Amino acid sequence: MCRARAPADAEGDTRLQEVASMTETFQLSREQAQAYEDLFVPALFGQWAPQLVDCARVRDGQSVLDVACGTGVVARAARDLVGPGGRVVGVDLNSAMLEVAQEARPDLEWVHGDVEDLPFEDAEFDVALCQSALFFFADPGRAVAEMVRVVVPGGVVALQTYAPLAEQPAYGPFVELVAGHAGPEARVLLGTYWSQGALDGLLELASAAGLSLVESRSSLGEAVFPSAAAVADTEIKATPLAERITPETYARIVADTEELLGGYADESGLVRVPIRATLLAARKG
Repeated sequence: MCRARAPADAEGDTRLQEVASMTETFQLSREQAQAYEDLFVPALFGQWAPQLVDCARVRDGQSVLDVACGTGVVARAARDLVGPGGRVVGVDLNSAMLEVAQEARPDLEWVHGDVEDLPFEDAEFDVALCQSALFFFADPGRAVAEMVRVVVPGGVVALQTYAPLAEQPAYGPFVELVAGHAGPEARVLLGTYWSQGALDGLLELASAAGLSLVESRSSLGEAVFPSAAAVADTEIKATPLAERITPETYARIVADTEELLGGYADESGLVRVPIRATLLAARKG
């Protein structure tokens, strides 16, 4: 579970929203990439990294590729397991993310590259990992096929994404709340993160790429926000929906979100929103 405190002031809310928006387009400045590491890794992404490497059976001496590595939270978790005889490489399309990753762990390899055309040889790695990124890829099937290409026969590809909205105890009702005020297009505009989380869909991607299932998991974690209002602010302003609703509609959404999610506040005032992840590990034949 996440332990870090997210910023509880207006400036912190703005940084959350800015980084969420820019992450979807892969265009982050160095400052925004650092904010991603400081805010989003402890508030959301950090909790999945140890689960993903465990699901993939990462072990001592292996070579591991972290695809769409961001600032490297999964790569760092893998490094703890492969030991000095192993190799860990992170690849990402955003140079600023890689700069932050390099600063945090200069002992690992960080490479600029596109998941749909990975800059590595065939069968170069034992394991390929991809956390919280599959839903951003233009062609998820091609991305998975590339991960398969760069792992050895018998190697493992492991993915973590987020379960569909129907399985989300808080985000499902939140998106319906927004759609009730903003119209049905809100379900589409707020739907990116949940678009690749159905287990059946992930199994189809894996099978099409020549993988056989090792393990799948459904894991309930949490996303930590400074307030319930910050949830609405972050999610809405990270999409074009922010430009399509009136200030009055936005205010009503925020007010109703505070009522909907206020019960998830802890004693310090932080709002810990439950979020369900889907993890899958599969082996190359």
